[in-house]
Amino acid sequence: MSMETYPLDSLSIEEAMYRQFKLVDVMTRHFRGEELLSLGDLGVVKGINKPRFTKKIEETLADFFGTEKAMLVRGAGTGALRFGFMSFLKPGDEILVHDAPIYPTSKTTLESMGILPIYTDFHDSEQIKDAILKHPKLKGVLIQHTRQKIEDHYDLAETIKKIRSIHSDLVIITDDNYAAMKAEKIGAQVKADLSTFSLFKLLGPEGIGVILGKNDLIEKIEKLNYSGGSQVQGYEALEALRGLIYAPVMLAIQASVNDQLVHSLNNGAIKGVKKAYLANAQSKVLLVEFVKPIAEKVLHHANELGAAPHPVGAESKYEFAPMFYRVSGTFLSADPSLAKKMIRINPLRSGPETILRILNISVHRAIENLSVNPSKGDDIYE
Repeated sequence: MSMETYPLDSLSIEEAMYRQFKLVDVMTRHFRGEELLSLGDLGVVKGINKPRFTKKIEETLADFFGTEKAMLVRGAGTGALRFGFMSFLKPGDEILVHDAPIYPTSKTTLESMGILPIYTDFHDSEQIKDAILKHPKLKGVLIQHTRQKIEDHYDLAETIKKIRSIHSDLVIITDDNYAAMKAEKIGAQVKADLSTFSLFKLLGPEGIGVILGKNDLIEKIEKLNYSGGSQVQGYEALEALRGLIYAPVMLAIQASVNDQLVHSLNNGAIKGVKKAYLANAQSKVLLVEFVKPIAEKVLHHANELGAAPHPVGAESKYEFAPMFYRVSGTFLSADPSLAKKMIRINPLRSGPETILRILNISVHRAIENLSVNPSKGDDIYE
């Protein structure tokens, strides 16, 4: 199998340090010191209909990302996207999407809302223009910042610019999961109306997502979350902010480990590995292609050796051991054959030596246990 991947550029360690320092600086402009040493408040405060700390943290996030408004919501990234859709779409409306498998939870939300996806190729300006002109009832655009297919390489800012030049009134919402705090900018920073992502994937608490962008749209979402039970409490908001402080440097280290691994594997570090790639699938990970169809066996043995076999939040605060797991569902939808010969590895908090050791032993054991013996003279590694 020969393929090209187009991973998003990651922040350097120095750039990530600047993000950390900037976020702490912004925090100090919104909080008193003693407040940051508390656990926050609870309840629906008169006049703002949410905890005071939650509101202050939302203001901090809007300031940090340079957007009109921010809102913390329940349901993590999925909930943030769902509320984003609800702010401008009604049943029967049409939304422009990339011609690729839609992320499963996004697809479920669109289907349950009765929204009709209009597919076009985000790499092709003419196809984008044709799709918009042929569907005058289009209400908005969904752009996934990370890759939906291995060969995807569209640039987020350029794609938004193209769409704006054709139809400036379309509401553009971006799914920035696995890109926020890794890429230089998120959608709302390059003229999207709304950006959404999970803070659970950025060392925050379970189930908390964030929406950033236009004031009028987010005010509609606040009205949809009027009840006290819908509010993100002050202690959850503070926990989300604390996690976000550490996320950029942690993710930059993770990206550096990925770079080392792809170099080592493509220089023959492990026999039986055909090629290694970096790809955003969905998070930025190492894709490892084997000579033989041993992917499932490698995953089995890697679990025995201490590698995590599945995600919790895919880069959550609970995940530190390297994760060896199947290729993403959206990638498999595009090419089911990947299931037998390819796995993805997310280093998480581990170093390259740990991953190479686990992968080497797992590949060796998988090849030893091949159910079909190679024919005479056939090298099972080649």
